[in-house]
Amino acid sequence: MVKICHMTSAHGEEDVRVFQKECISLARAGYEVYLVERGESYEKQGVHIVGVGELPISRRKRMTKGAKRVYETALKLNADIYHFHDPELLPWGLKLKKHGKHVVFDSHENYSQQMKSKPYLPGWVSCILAAFYQRYERFAVRRMDAVVYPCTFQGELLYQDVCPRVVLLDNVARLDKIYDQYQERKPPLSGPMCLFGSLSSSRCIIEIIKAAIKAEMPLLLAGAFTSEEYQEECLSLLEGHENIRWLGQLAHSEVISLLQKMSVGLCPEKNILQYNTTDNLATKSYEYMAMGLPVIVSDYPFSRKMMDEYSYGVLVDPDDVDSIAEAMRYLCDHPDKAWQMGQNGRRAIKERFNWDMEQEKLFALYEDILKNDERV
Repeated sequence: MVKICHMTSAHGEEDVRVFQKECISLARAGYEVYLVERGESYEKQGVHIVGVGELPISRRKRMTKGAKRVYETALKLNADIYHFHDPELLPWGLKLKKHGKHVVFDSHENYSQQMKSKPYLPGWVSCILAAFYQRYERFAVRRMDAVVYPCTFQGELLYQDVCPRVVLLDNVARLDKIYDQYQERKPPLSGPMCLFGSLSSSRCIIEIIKAAIKAEMPLLLAGAFTSEEYQEECLSLLEGHENIRWLGQLAHSEVISLLQKMSVGLCPEKNILQYNTTDNLATKSYEYMAMGLPVIVSDYPFSRKMMDEYSYGVLVDPDDVDSIAEAMRYLCDHPDKAWQMGQNGRRAIKERFNWDMEQEKLFALYEDILKNDERV
């Protein structure tokens, strides 16, 4: 049996893309799958999770000592393919290549662009680090067996001239976990609007709260804020507005239960750096669509193209509170159209944006890597 080892030092335990999509899909397909990550060791849904204990809280120590611990643990498994998910593991990916291993880098973001928006880095420092990282990433990727991206960026497939295999695996919804949990409802869709997931300034939380207040619409927020300061700033706006609530972090089952009762999914993103250049939608948009909710999203090229094709929601200016408030009121005042948008979104998920289709690309990638390898 072909042994596969996925590795992550930065992602949390049982990460949606790493564990729930890729690892579980591979185990179901008959691979012997290991996942080296923080936490304890155990087995779940056919995946052997190999815990390395708690990793350092310090970002610098996690990227050095923590990444090394993940690498050393993974190397002992002697897998046929190593598939890692964090840029801090690039040096260790190169070491795996020196041991004669097949290595895949799963780049979840355009990291060189993402670095420029880090709030803890001064602007000039972030630009220098981004340029250095981009050169190093290109150097490392040239030596990998494959690189995986969630999408193209403004039509460009990164590193297709550098790495022998570049595969797109969009971070779309799982049919069994999301789409199949839909409960049929007729218009009007009752319940508050919702925004679930990472609560960061790039996802317009302050603008959304202000828009909900202006539109006099109920709103539920769930997830973790990216900093205590941003949390305090956002929650201070809720005073005196009992129809707007923050629920904290929720389990997947709790999220599904709430989505079955919501009326609108909110997923605008600031048009900064990579966010207005990606040729896909945010994962939460796909999940709202799978649950039959109309979605409020930022007006940028790809979302506009998909809106023309599927009409799954309303486009807004993410920096304009009035634009977001008007979209909220429109969906509330036109319940039949809002319901139809939700149905259109479900059709888009079924036809195009689902993990059942994406996983076949992952299987094909591994088969291509191994087909001429006499060791396996």
